[in-house]
Amino acid sequence: MTLLVISPDYASHLLPLATLATEWRDRGERVVVATGPATAAIVESFGFERVHLQLGRGSNPGVIRAEEQVAEEDASLRGFFDATRLGMVETLSYQARERLTDLMWQPVATARAVLDVVAAVRPDQIVVDHLAFSARLALVAGGVPFADVVLGHPTALPVGDEVYGCPPEWPAAFGGAGAGADPALAGGRTTVESSNHPGTWFDDANVVRAAGDASVARADVGAAPEGVAGLRELCERVDASFTAEWNAALAELAPHLPPSTSAFGEHGDLLLYNYPGELADPEREALLPPHVWLGSAVRAEPVDAEVAAWLAGGADPDPTPDLDPTSEPDPDPALAPFVYVSFGSFLSVRSDVLGRVAEALRRVGVRAAIALGSGDRADLGEVPSDWLVREFLPQVTLLDAATAAVTHGGNNSVTEGMTAGVPVVVLPFSTDQFAGAAALERTGVGVALAPNTATVDELAEALRHVLDLPTRDPGAAGRLAGLAASLRETPGRARAHAALTGRD
Repeated sequence: MTLLVISPDYASHLLPLATLATEWRDRGERVVVATGPATAAIVESFGFERVHLQLGRGSNPGVIRAEEQVAEEDASLRGFFDATRLGMVETLSYQARERLTDLMWQPVATARAVLDVVAAVRPDQIVVDHLAFSARLALVAGGVPFADVVLGHPTALPVGDEVYGCPPEWPAAFGGAGAGADPALAGGRTTVESSNHPGTWFDDANVVRAAGDASVARADVGAAPEGVAGLRELCERVDASFTAEWNAALAELAPHLPPSTSAFGEHGDLLLYNYPGELADPEREALLPPHVWLGSAVRAEPVDAEVAAWLAGGADPDPTPDLDPTSEPDPDPALAPFVYVSFGSFLSVRSDVLGRVAEALRRVGVRAAIALGSGDRADLGEVPSDWLVREFLPQVTLLDAATAAVTHGGNNSVTEGMTAGVPVVVLPFSTDQFAGAAALERTGVGVALAPNTATVDELAEALRHVLDLPTRDPGAAGRLAGLAASLRETPGRARAHAALTGRD
């Protein structure tokens, strides 16, 4: 039995796919991973075979820096990072425009390379990252059955009247659910964000422009959007343009096949959602193609001696964080609670936001383990001696021991946190992070804030809420504990293997 895994050359994509594949490996079956060179060490660490397959112009071995990318990807990343500083509409609009260049990189040549890999490996099953569009195009054109793994929030595959790139659900801090929502839905917060700079946007040369500047309008996607409604219109135009590109490549590869009506809505024979069904919107369930909820793909991590020593040395004479400044300290030493903080491999560059989070943690009086990534340590301010701050930290290990977490809302971080039973403060910046944050808020297991505008006081209060969740919201704490138990009882890798092979 041979499983072929097709992944972009990004650690955040490969790690959950490789974790799912360990079920095949541990049953003595062959696993081959087709990906690029940046993640070769990850493939080797799992003990899998690797064949070369370049699916895009960019790569990410674990921590991403723009200056380490090829020139075009460097400019694209810098533009994206700048857009996140302006607000959600600017960020999502920038990403929508970038999809015209980064999702279908050399589609015909890449598709043919994919089919060459399939012919050489001769797999019994194939799993493909849902965002590997050129790879999925190849398999559709070649009539090759495959399972499509949605590694992000389920809305990464639009259904019904949803449009790819425009979140169908928003957290309260961004104005509530849907376009045109009343900012009063933000629960009394003063930092409702749609745009920090509503009169600016990014053109395709990554230049900040004034809205309405005719000199930078693009014929293919139109003018700058106005608010969420404008974002949706832009995403519809991008969908049409992207679908035309898909169909042009499909016509060259397989002229006998009918064209797609929406390339973003294309999917494999079976969808594997790397997400807990318990958090999914029940109203979308009936609209989904054949699918399985994997829950999570939590990987095993090697022992990190420094982290193990930090965890073991966590005794504190006052282990209770300052949830109530008037309370008396607990006189009995115990393992001090701590908060795990990470903005992932991309958004760790926003260390200005990490700095506000660090100040909030100091005010609450709780220990912290902060994965700094490509951020600037100086932005954190004075780091207490009992904190752990490194460029990279073993996330699964620390989540297993943490009391709470602060995250950008990436799906790996969310699903790993849920598996550990850890409530979260979510600061979403882009893509499906907004819909994911709204789901956590809806179910009570997380608090969502706008990263650009959340104050230190608001961050501190959000931290107090999740640290004291069993007292403040016992129902949500109970749901989180039940979800964690379910995810641990039947891991995602076992669910994936059963779905593809029909064997438990």
